[in-house]
Amino acid sequence: MAPEQPHSEVLALAMALISRASITPDDAGCQQMMAEYLAPLGFDIESMVFADTTNMWARKGQQGPLFCFAGHTDVVPTGDPSQWDTPPFEPTIIDGMLHGRGAADMKGSLAAALVATKRFVQKHPTHQGNLAFLITSDEEGPFINGTVKVIETLEARGEKIDWCIVGEPSSTTRLGDVVKNGRRGSLTGQLTVKGVQGHVAYPHLAHNPIHAAAPALAELASTVWDHGNAFFPPTSFQIANIHAGTGAPNVVPGELCVQFNFRFCTESHADTLKVRVMEVLDRHDLEYDLSWVLNGEPFLTDHGLLLDATCSAIKEITGQETDPQTSGGTSDGRFIAPTGAQVVELGPCNATIHKINECVRVADLEQLALCYERIMEKLLC
Repeated sequence: MAPEQPHSEVLALAMALISRASITPDDAGCQQMMAEYLAPLGFDIESMVFADTTNMWARKGQQGPLFCFAGHTDVVPTGDPSQWDTPPFEPTIIDGMLHGRGAADMKGSLAAALVATKRFVQKHPTHQGNLAFLITSDEEGPFINGTVKVIETLEARGEKIDWCIVGEPSSTTRLGDVVKNGRRGSLTGQLTVKGVQGHVAYPHLAHNPIHAAAPALAELASTVWDHGNAFFPPTSFQIANIHAGTGAPNVVPGELCVQFNFRFCTESHADTLKVRVMEVLDRHDLEYDLSWVLNGEPFLTDHGLLLDATCSAIKEITGQETDPQTSGGTSDGRFIAPTGAQVVELGPCNATIHKINECVRVADLEQLALCYERIMEKLLC
């Protein structure tokens, strides 16, 4: 079937963004395109470049509560382009689906937010409060020079976001069936258990760190860290990588390296988890080095102005109820929520994100723009 052509402003913008190969942390000019769209609407555009990352802070107005769209222009690598049915950076519409890297995660959401904002400003030129866009090219990367740095800058000069919609693909089977009103925290540990290398035929002259660590790792894997709560599932511990040895079958390794991760709820704290892990390791008399990376604290936006406006808007536009959840991975909302902002993630279906042949329903992007517009009306009119 021949590819269809764009027939709406939302679709045209989404395709223009997808056509730019903005593999993290390269923005590839996407933010400039967005800035050129927002400036005529009265937004002041500020580019914040930190090292290899390009960020955009666009704001309209200085008085009253601040409503912000947050998102990212970077995408994950495509893998082998020959495995795609259509070239990943040549957006193509087939059977009502928009194909291309970033279609769902999250250039489609950016296009919907831009068009929704334009419609809202034109319909309500005297609206209350302020509007803003916080956009980064570092969300899919190491998240060092992106949203976290922008938030630090805003905090230093006293700029506060009151309500934030993050356009991450939150939906599962239908647009708006799920929104994310919180996320679990993420804590990564890098453990090195020390032993003594030697010949397997002379184990009394060696000390095998695999044998020594196995009972401790089994205990960590079976530990109940907490029981979760009404909003979050229990904290989970998962070993992501484990390796040791020289590759030779007759050598006892000198060390064992283990990488593990906690996805933790608000019933646990990162510092407490660290202490509990070390208590287990010490109880098993291990000699070890252990380093930590806190990828983000858990956050929750309970029912209030933003979540209620979002659920109500989805109901009005799509006719269906929505289910607020805190499942899934992390998002840049973890950097925004600690400032006191209410944060909700609303975007298209996530079934194909980070996959070959990533795609999104065109009709969902059209409805998403209507949902975003209605949310702004509920909060600022």
